Amino acid sequence: MARSMADKPRLFGTDGIRSVAGEYPLDHTTVWRLGHSLGRVLQRADPARPLRVILGRDTRESGSWIARRLATGLRSVGVEVVEAGVMTTPGLAFLTSHHGFSAGVVISASHNPYEDNGIKFFSRSGTKLSETVELEIERELEQIGSNGEKASTFLESDSGVLGSELRAAPQLLADYLERLMPIIPAGRAVTRYRLVVDCAHGAASQVVPPLLRRLGMEVQFLHTEPNGRNINLGCGSLYPQAMADSTRLLSADLGVAFDGDADRAIFATREGKLIDGDYILSIMAPYFKKCGILPGSAVVGTQMTNLALEIALDEHGIGLKRTPVGDKYVLEEMQRSGLNLGGEPSGHIIFGHLSLAGDGIITLLEVVRVMAETGQPLEELTRAFRPFPQIIRNVRVREKSPLEAIPEVTRAIAECRSTIGERGRVVVRYSGTEPLARVMVEAARAEDVEYHAAHISQAIQTALGIGRSGDQVIG
Repeated sequence: MARSMADKPRLFGTDGIRSVAGEYPLDHTTVWRLGHSLGRVLQRADPARPLRVILGRDTRESGSWIARRLATGLRSVGVEVVEAGVMTTPGLAFLTSHHGFSAGVVISASHNPYEDNGIKFFSRSGTKLSETVELEIERELEQIGSNGEKASTFLESDSGVLGSELRAAPQLLADYLERLMPIIPAGRAVTRYRLVVDCAHGAASQVVPPLLRRLGMEVQFLHTEPNGRNINLGCGSLYPQAMADSTRLLSADLGVAFDGDADRAIFATREGKLIDGDYILSIMAPYFKKCGILPGSAVVGTQMTNLALEIALDEHGIGLKRTPVGDKYVLEEMQRSGLNLGGEPSGHIIFGHLSLAGDGIITLLEVVRVMAETGQPLEELTRAFRPFPQIIRNVRVREKSPLEAIPEVTRAIAECRSTIGERGRVVVRYSGTEPLARVMVEAARAEDVEYHAAHISQAIQTALGIGRSGDQVIG
């Protein structure tokens, strides 16, 4: 039975809690209450065991005060907090599970600009929290809010701690690097590869340079000097063109751009051609099947996965299961179906036998490993895959009213489906983390894609829009 909206978390989106830093729910008081609420929920779940939570963040200037405020909320109920410092989201997920923490928390807004921030929670096993636990945290948050005097007393008593910096344990980064190193088997000749790596002035700046130096590859690094305000600023996986241009100009073997917390990666070939998550699945799935490590002969994608990938995989006898957008839903389907490979066009790829989190660094290592083992460059590995022309148009909205209840929108979608038939798709949905409606249209003919994406977007703009929309064009 489908859950009603009343049974769905209100603060949590598809990737934790996200907002402008300093504004609700990332204001000082609510962040403290979130830490306190998480601690209370953990206590009820495991009352007999001492509670320890690991806390990491990306490089945004707001990350430090949010981490301190959250830590004091956790400590107010007796939870020990261990600080990982600047750490990638998948790195924090690994450390949570590896060291047996009660939970893990990352302060990050992923690919968003520096003004935004977010809080991502991980369970003891290193997976994102279920909606059931998210609802428990929200209920606890409401209860604290109804007792303002009690909350104020705790906030005042913790004011001294708030003024001090949390100290990171350096061994935690070393532990994560030790986890990553064996992905490239000993003896593989990867030192011959030349890479261009865009760290987006984000968490990858802390992790990727020491890793690739240990692997002995020649690397040109871009955007590795975070100042708190330049994360994702015209760089990284959302703006990969500079990385692609550098890859082409340097004739590097491949380029890669991470987002702010390095859970996604976008690649470029030696020729400067951009390679998204669909291309990566088109490489890895047939390779895994050939190696006998693709259980179920299927992979997991999302509603946004290009139809051409589904057709290409079918030619290899590989099925594609689709989920709603969000790597948490990809992982849920992988676990439900016993599969070990899934991902999204945005560059979130999950290698289930290596990690339960989408990890852009693991994706890079896996791509390099396949290049080394096949002897083929990235451009050759991706040459056979041809995505259908696709446009993803974002429309900023003032509210998220049900789209199916807006006649002009439903008519535009119906007209699109009638025109493109079975050789195309249209997906219209709201973003889980931003005030956006996303319109995705793909079809065999580019002119059909362009017309219907504009037509549907205009219908949404007229009904709900508050600004100009933007396009992401594929193919």
